Amino acid sequence: MQLLGLIKLDNFKRKHADARGPLDAWRLEAERAQWAGPQDIKIRYPSASFLADNKVIFNIKGNTYRLVIKAKYQNGLILIEWVGTHAEYDKQKF
Repeated sequence: MQLLGLIKLDNFKRKHADARGPLDAWRLEAERAQWAGPQDIKIRYPSASFLADNKVIFNIKGNTYRLVIKAKYQNGLILIEWVGTHAEYDKQKF
């Protein structure tokens, strides 16, 4: 998959060094993946949550952080929409 919005991950990793390894691992897997639909993600990430408009929420570092993406499966694209702490996530509306 091609990832768009990587600057959001980079900025977040600068503020939260402990998220660097888990986010880098997720990125590597996502770039190598060929997700055709939500089920492909669910197989690899059983704790992922799915919202309308092809948005997917990933738990990062044991649910310390949350990553929200929008998948365009047919185009092989992932748009990184938001990354933050679990507490910050609870205040968001997606």
